[in-house]
Amino acid sequence: MTIKRLALLIILLTYLLIVFGGYVASSKSGMGCGPEWPLCNGDVVPTLHGDTLIEFTHRVIGAILGIVSFILFVKILRTEVSPSVRTVGYWMLVLLIIQVVLGAIVVLKDLPTSIIASHLIIAMLFLTSLIWIWRRTEENADIQHHPSAHSKKKQKEIKLHFNIVLILLLLILGFGAYVKHESLGMICGALECRNSFLPKTGPEFIQTIHRVLAFVSALYIFFLVYLSFKKGWGEKLQNRIIFSAITVLIQEVLGVLTIIKVIDISWAMLHLAAGTLLFAIVTEARVYIGSAAFLKTRLNIVTNHPIINKTDV
Repeated sequence: MTIKRLALLIILLTYLLIVFGGYVASSKSGMGCGPEWPLCNGDVVPTLHGDTLIEFTHRVIGAILGIVSFILFVKILRTEVSPSVRTVGYWMLVLLIIQVVLGAIVVLKDLPTSIIASHLIIAMLFLTSLIWIWRRTEENADIQHHPSAHSKKKQKEIKLHFNIVLILLLLILGFGAYVKHESLGMICGALECRNSFLPKTGPEFIQTIHRVLAFVSALYIFFLVYLSFKKGWGEKLQNRIIFSAITVLIQEVLGVLTIIKVIDISWAMLHLAAGTLLFAIVTEARVYIGSAAFLKTRLNIVTNHPIINKTDV
């Protein structure tokens, strides 16, 4: 199996693990193996039922992910790849180790909320490294036409937009994990907090920050849809941004339904699944923007598009 295909497989496994982790949290099965790690209720393979089955399944998926990720790392070292891919491969391994350590702390310290939120953020950064490896491993860095300094400047500006969106999404996911594990989801209603649009208590502020960040990121992504057509960023990037905007709409609806349905497990899982998918889409778009393929696309737009002025590229 090639590095590209193996990375894609691990991306899918990571997505499954993150979403299933949401199910573990929503079903309150996090201590299904007791305060033990790596053993589960004192056994390598415990009696599987109830919360123990759920938590142990989560651990098994994590173990498989860890093994396959290490295989990917070894494969990167043994294959001729670009220095950037090799560097990201090392970061992938470091993030995996941190993730394992945080997972153990979560269990041994009886589910501390701050560690759980950090656990999710590190998982997203790990997913980012995998997407980078997946998209960049077989990239041909040779650009037929050397981009101008102005083209590189515009590329840098587009990168900045997506970097901001990714930071917003990481904050949303972190605050969302905190809200979930502190059971703050029902502190506020769908649109207000205790008959007031302004929060008054600490928990209400945390929930409100989560919502405000979600609202700002949604507006930003919709703005990028508009900007991509105005500036002529290319069909491939436009499609990615449109897909992100659609996912944002789904995510917002699921967030409201999660509250209306009083944090039902199925809605909470779908909310996390959509949020993780959105982060993955934006990450892949960001990696694409920094690639030689995107620069080639931009150059072709300038050459072949009669409407776009070269100063806009």
